[in-house]
Amino acid sequence: MRNIKVSLGNRSYDIRIGRGLLDQTGQLLMELGFGNRLVIITDSRVKELHAESLRHNLACQQFQVDIFDLPEGEEQKSLDNAAKLFGELAGIFTERSTPILALGGGVIGDLTGFVAATYMRGVPLIQIPTTLLAQVDSSIGGKVAVNHRQLKNMIGAFYQPSLVIVDITVLKTLHHNEIVNGLAEVIKSAVIRDKKFFGYLEAHTEWIRSLDEVVLEEIIYNTARIKTSVIEQDERDLGLRNILNFGHTVGHAIEAASDFTIRHGQAVAIGMVVASRISNSMGLFRDQELARLLSLLKKLDLPTNLPVLPTEDILAAMEHDKKILAGKVRFILPKTIGEVFITEDVDYVLLRNVLEATT
Repeated sequence: MRNIKVSLGNRSYDIRIGRGLLDQTGQLLMELGFGNRLVIITDSRVKELHAESLRHNLACQQFQVDIFDLPEGEEQKSLDNAAKLFGELAGIFTERSTPILALGGGVIGDLTGFVAATYMRGVPLIQIPTTLLAQVDSSIGGKVAVNHRQLKNMIGAFYQPSLVIVDITVLKTLHHNEIVNGLAEVIKSAVIRDKKFFGYLEAHTEWIRSLDEVVLEEIIYNTARIKTSVIEQDERDLGLRNILNFGHTVGHAIEAASDFTIRHGQAVAIGMVVASRISNSMGLFRDQELARLLSLLKKLDLPTNLPVLPTEDILAAMEHDKKILAGKVRFILPKTIGEVFITEDVDYVLLRNVLEATT
């Protein structure tokens, strides 16, 4: 088992990464000194795959466990479902000291985190991500939120978990598309902060595609390490943390314009391509490095071209994005593989031209 310490003063916590960690959850929670009562929030599919075995493991450590589940899907990340969960937690007399375990992908992690942050002004949160995307990204860093209408993550808070448990073994239960969805965030992390890691990904594409557990552990560890190093310097997204949004400015707009039919990882991959082509057009990101990025995305089955969506819809969605500052859209653009910069000075005509050229 590998461990990353997220050092945030009295909000510090550990990320535990390894194989078979679901079977060690009870012991890990006992080490944190929690009482004998827990609540698990999950979705219907993950409940069937993992929740009952987790309940059994926790019962062996004398924990009393209640499980609430929701259907799958991005549309579940809503204020209505948060209100429903508030009622269910109150109905079983959940106390302020009762930990809530978010067992699932990013939707469950974000929704459960939002509920944990706001129920009784905050109860302990344990993130147990079961998708690659959640393991490398959404379970780490304390951003919790729900969507509002077509606006992604518009209502939320910063609320750090008490522990993140990353069990690599559960990835074997995922469809290939789910793995691909998470790989976009892995590639993003390498581009923004670690050229050597990018080279590792290029050299291990076949191992990644075959879900080699040693390689998976390495890429999850390194992606989490990169995100942690950024969060420790800028917990509340006031400056440096913006670099984690490489690919997301256009990516979130694509998700919204498609009614969330395009998955997050696919949208971020396309967003990285658009941002890189903008930088290339500005004379910064070299042709050879753009080619390396496009090649890696393709080898890992990620898209490099925009789907059939009206350019106007994408531009309109960008105007509502949280990354707007003083009316200007913030872009994260690569200078080179391993280094990016933040700017609000992307020419509108250039943006439109790149979007149209990426179809």
